[in-house]
Amino acid sequence: MQTLKTGKPIRRCPWPADNEQMIRYHDTEWGVPLHDDRKLFEFLVLDAFQAGLSWAITLKKREGFRKAFSDFDPRRVAKYDSRKVRTLLADAGIIRNRMKVEATIANARAFLTVQREFGSFDRYIWQFTGGRTKQNRWRNLSQLPARSRESDAMSQDLKARGFRFVGSTICYAFMQAAGMVNDHLVSCYRHQELAVRS
Repeated sequence: MQTLKTGKPIRRCPWPADNEQMIRYHDTEWGVPLHDDRKLFEFLVLDAFQAGLSWAITLKKREGFRKAFSDFDPRRVAKYDSRKVRTLLADAGIIRNRMKVEATIANARAFLTVQREFGSFDRYIWQFTGGRTKQNRWRNLSQLPARSRESDAMSQDLKARGFRFVGSTICYAFMQAAGMVNDHLVSCYRHQELAVRS
């Protein structure tokens, strides 16, 4: 059994189960406030591809996505053409879905437009939570919402700016990943760590 520095056994959210990759993601990334534009674009891409699938499948292919989408550099992805789309649809290292591939390219272009307007995507996206992490206090997984007032507003604004695959549920998953909300259960050791950090 893993223990904290204090010697207490680690209690974490149950959703990673015994999947080592999911546990590592839960313990080191999920819910950590993120302010790096390249990483924010990465989560935007991954959350769009995850739509309708499990996060475990998407996470398993993360390195394949990184290679396929130029290390998640939106400037490079924005220049992809129809030939590149065909290459991506033949790449077994990613989730091969034409609509999602084409949406990623469109989103890269919209992402660059937002950067020019606001100075950074970070400055734009964090306005939906007032620039701070929303601290939730859920006691079990059934309490976690699939969407929120903030994710509804984010989805509406992103769509108006030309982003695709940014429904409210996808936006809420993005907010969870990027630490815009702290949705670790109160019983999870990461909840308090992230509450102190924000």
